Amino acid sequence: MAAVNLGAWLCALLAAVAAVLPAADALGMNWGTQATHPLSPRIVVQMLRDNGIKKVKLFDADQGTLNALAGTDIEVMVAIPNNLLDIMNDKDNARDWVRHNVSRYHFDGGVNIKYVAVGNEPFLASYNGTFDKVTFPALQNIQNALNDAGFSEIKATVPLNADVYNSPANNQVPSAGRFRTDVAPLMTQMVQFLANNSAPFTVNIYPYLSLYLSEDFPVDFAFFDGLAKPLVDGERTYTNVFDANFDTLVSALAAVGHGDLPIVIGEVGWPTDGDKHATNALAKRFYDGLLPRLAANTGTPLRPSQYMEVYLFGLLDEDVKSVAPGAFERHWGVLRFDGQPKFPMDLTGNGQNTMLVPAKGVQYLPRTWCVYNPNAEDKSKLVENVNYACTFADCTALGLGSTCYGMDANGNASYAFNMYFQVQNQKDEACDFQALAVPTQTDPSTAACSFPIQIAAASSTSSGHRRARAGPLGAAALLVLLALVQLLMSQ
Repeated sequence: MAAVNLGAWLCALLAAVAAVLPAADALGMNWGTQATHPLSPRIVVQMLRDNGIKKVKLFDADQGTLNALAGTDIEVMVAIPNNLLDIMNDKDNARDWVRHNVSRYHFDGGVNIKYVAVGNEPFLASYNGTFDKVTFPALQNIQNALNDAGFSEIKATVPLNADVYNSPANNQVPSAGRFRTDVAPLMTQMVQFLANNSAPFTVNIYPYLSLYLSEDFPVDFAFFDGLAKPLVDGERTYTNVFDANFDTLVSALAAVGHGDLPIVIGEVGWPTDGDKHATNALAKRFYDGLLPRLAANTGTPLRPSQYMEVYLFGLLDEDVKSVAPGAFERHWGVLRFDGQPKFPMDLTGNGQNTMLVPAKGVQYLPRTWCVYNPNAEDKSKLVENVNYACTFADCTALGLGSTCYGMDANGNASYAFNMYFQVQNQKDEACDFQALAVPTQTDPSTAACSFPIQIAAASSTSSGHRRARAGPLGAAALLVLLALVQLLMSQ
């Protein structure tokens, strides 16, 4: 009998298995919890199961979240935040972390932990090297601690932003991809370590950001429907930026001797508010193109007909995420903050016009809103009060190009006051604003702009007493809002 190449046989077997898996089995979801009223973990886990989602990526190792995932067999990527990377440079601390956050949960009938994410985009160019010296030692210590604890099947990886690689300005094609000069030696070491431990390279790819960051970027190239002018790279042709970005990474890996290293897409998605290109319609267009490709194992020109492990970003909107990159940051969810779907989305990739199964058992605060009081006698402090409301609540939907943009000054002030009122669990004192606001049982929502009712503490992990700082309103939105408020004051 001829000798069998075991590695090739296993790869072929895995590809065959992946080809018959439902798309939801191959898909994962990023589950972020930067919200004033995050849904109860048990509600979220049930929602994952109802939608057939078998993989989830976390941003920490929260006890309540992991307890809710126990016994579900959902594959989990737990995470070590960037602020703990320095601590993980100590081997004993790394062993303690594994003991408390992996050994404690990963057993038969417990939590099915598959990966440990060591940091989150720690080499982001805007961090100016803050985590460059601590990330790789932390990765080494965590993987070694996993191995020593008998969990060598669990792989440590570092989710990286796609800015760690690029093509030179004079040859911007995927085949010219190389790691960014300032981190190239570090990336070479890290890639070698990942390969030695059979761990994947994890990268976050965002076609939306390519569009957001450049007015000259061709809109259609962000999508998968073949409407864009192709990018020709030798014998290969690219019709979308996702494939081009992915293959730029493949070329960068090949340049350091590991062109075959497995790649996990840690984050990919499209926001639905906070910018002119962040809409439900464009998000649907993006997913309608992405999901069938994943289901068909289409692959990319450099890795054709290959299974791709992908985690969509994200599951739920998060109203206290930093808006430093843009107001859209709080609107990445394929579901609203309360677990309700935003648009039709078929995770099987079959193109069915179906909605995701919503969260069940969600309880809401009473149907009471807080709105601007048109009969207020003293309007001199309206701007100050609106600014206060938007400092402690999410007003990003008011910005230019957003869903609530274009209301009159009365509507803008009402929206700001209501968002604060809901964040504060509808406390009486949270709807006063120096007599500029009044509560109402009449829904002030418009056809385009929804004035939400917040979820109740029974459905949330919120204590009901927190006063979370949602962060300042984006500059563009604030300027628009203040202009309208000043108009009202002049009337």
